[in-house]
Amino acid sequence: MLEVRDIEVSYGEFLAVKGVRFTVNEGELVTIIGANGAGKSTILRAIMGLVKCRKGEILFNGKNITEAYPHERARLGISMVPEGRRIFPELTVLENLLMGAYLIDNRSMIQINMEKVFEIFPVLKERQHQMGKTLSGGEQQMLAIARALMSKPKLMLMDEVSLGLMPIYVEETFNIVKGLHKQGVTILLVEQNARKALQAADRGYVLETGEIVLSDTSKNLFENPKVKKAYLGGA
Repeated sequence: MLEVRDIEVSYGEFLAVKGVRFTVNEGELVTIIGANGAGKSTILRAIMGLVKCRKGEILFNGKNITEAYPHERARLGISMVPEGRRIFPELTVLENLLMGAYLIDNRSMIQINMEKVFEIFPVLKERQHQMGKTLSGGEQQMLAIARALMSKPKLMLMDEVSLGLMPIYVEETFNIVKGLHKQGVTILLVEQNARKALQAADRGYVLETGEIVLSDTSKNLFENPKVKKAYLGGA
């Protein structure tokens, strides 16, 4: 479904992503783990078209989207849950969800998608008329995921979904991620919480200073001594 071919991304003179290559197949949950500042979020921003690739190519379902605008990528079926949630705080929950469906012209389809989202996140249905800023951090993360689901994406990009959450909400958020995966949603997850990410994913990549240094099944990465020492708190 997604093929990233040797991309490079720079911020000025700083090369943040260096020749990164990986794939995500339909129905998979793939994770990229790494330390803060390794370039994980930059990769997602490049896939979404929010930053330009200096080199390399990005293909989605066989189509080269390297030069496509973000809204064109969204129309093809890519959605993103951004780092820090970034909901619209002055809009209601319902209005935030409708913003996620802005590319859908069919009102009945929007309503169908809304009902499905409310099945997954009943708390959002209860709070649909509340302002986004009144939700807890965990509820805001649910809203960010739900907003991304409103377009019924073929591929969901998830950026640091556990960042800044209390432990109880981290557990709940990863249960949601795993539930979406079981329903067949294709997910690319970048995450500092390597333990939770590897427990949820099918396959994983390890990113260090902008380069992929390891790739394997999540089970094998979880048992890899180098990964254990660097990311899982022990050998």
